[in-house]
Amino acid sequence: MWLIISFVLGALALALIMWLRTSHVSLTWYEWLLGIIGLALLLFTILFFTDALGETEPKAGTMFLLVLGLPAVILLALTWQLTVRRIKKA
Repeated sequence: MWLIISFVLGALALALIMWLRTSHVSLTWYEWLLGIIGLALLLFTILFFTDALGETEPKAGTMFLLVLGLPAVILLALTWQLTVRRIKKA
């Protein structure tokens, strides 16, 4: 499963970088940082959730979804909004 996720992440990163170059959009350092932290939190949340379900601990998995999954989604949404607003302003 993680092999497939790493291939998908690599393809998405390549597509993002190619889109940024063709559309002449540059991301600031804090947008990159927020995006990478949000993605790492999201992947860690998925890892823990699937492991908790595999060990028949669904309550721990769902609590972890709330504790780290929600901040991951918020960070990714914040990164997206910062980028879109900066592009529209320019």
